[in-house]
Amino acid sequence: MTAKNPKFAPFDNEADVVEIGRLALENRLDRITVSGDLDLTADKAGLEQARLLHDLLGKVVASLEAKDLPDHLPPPEVKTVANPFG
Repeated sequence: MTAKNPKFAPFDNEADVVEIGRLALENRLDRITVSGDLDLTADKAGLEQARLLHDLLGKVVASLEAKDLPDHLPPPEVKTVANPFG
């Protein structure tokens, strides 16, 4: 999802992805993955991107502050599956 004001509910699902330039914020139930890069340029476009990033990270912080958080999450469970192609 790429939008000026995306509907992004942190930790709400395993599907939402917001892209700002080449930076992606991927929603998960137990984490938000941030990957890529973003040049915040000193122009109106850079300001718009900075505001969007600020808004999204503010939502992440607010969501975390509203939870009773553990000190650390356990590592994700990794499952090995058979190769379906051979």
